Amino acid sequence: MVRKLAVVAAGMFVFGYALIPIYKHICELTGINILALGEKQVPGGSTAAANTQIDRSRTITVEFDANSRGPWQFKPQKASIQVHPGELATVMYEFENVQDRRMSAQAIPSYAPRQAAAHFNKLECFCFEQYTLEPGEKKQWPVAFVIDPKLSSDVTTITLSYTFFEVGAKTPQAPQAAAPAQRSGERG
Repeated sequence: MVRKLAVVAAGMFVFGYALIPIYKHICELTGINILALGEKQVPGGSTAAANTQIDRSRTITVEFDANSRGPWQFKPQKASIQVHPGELATVMYEFENVQDRRMSAQAIPSYAPRQAAAHFNKLECFCFEQYTLEPGEKKQWPVAFVIDPKLSSDVTTITLSYTFFEVGAKTPQAPQAAAPAQRSGERG
């Protein structure tokens, strides 16, 4: 009985390893596995397919703006770039803590024109997280984005603006409204 079970277990093990080359052979014959087509060398070309989602018939100017609410320096490395809808683009932003204390901050994005926000897809952005910088520390952060080709063709310029806010700092109290002076003895 033990020998029969050992033979069955060994047979199952061999069959499991044999399935991989059998599967590849069947897929090659039938053309079912289209995901593996990139593994083959295409005669006269490369293995990587070109991005067909890029609309090369039009160009959009993306302007970059940086505002800060606090004593630090925050700016894009480039004021603007030209991109085709569907094309991946990356721009770096520079930040420097010029204070003599440690600080944490986060950026909030905004877009103009407003309808561009739904078509501006950020793949990587420093605005996704909060960052802590030591006194005098400088950092550079990327913004990687793709503009959806479905963006209306009348939009030729998009402004991406970030406002950098300090997080967790003590907020000064709002000024108290002066209580009206009590006038004694006057009747109105």
